[in-house]
Amino acid sequence: MILPELSSSIAVGALIYWMLLLTIKHVFADFIFQNKWMAMGKDAKTGWALPLLAHCSVHLVMTTLLMLIFAPRYWYIGVIDFLIHLAIDRLKGFIVATYDVTNQDRWFWWLIGTDQALHHLTGFGLAIVLAANP
Repeated sequence: MILPELSSSIAVGALIYWMLLLTIKHVFADFIFQNKWMAMGKDAKTGWALPLLAHCSVHLVMTTLLMLIFAPRYWYIGVIDFLIHLAIDRLKGFIVATYDVTNQDRWFWWLIGTDQALHHLTGFGLAIVLAANP
């Protein structure tokens, strides 16, 4: 079963394990391995596609490697993470570019917070799937 029932049948230890692993991966992919070209370029009015794809590819590679090491039958989770990350970051970039939002605007920080919350909810959802299907 790919989508588990949300009940006490999910092992808390496995859920915590996957949440920690995916959160650490997210910190590395979103903050340590994302350079200025990716960060600024993905929110630009034009020329955003290559920086966005490069950044999301870091997530693809890192998540896929984690799956190949710790849960090989779920190798495709990296592709799912890539697509969701791409959608979230593109939407944020579209809003930033369309409305000329800068880091001096209150809305910029609201967008950053929402962006990060959505990424962490993605990790939580993936952790539930992985913990429920060992």
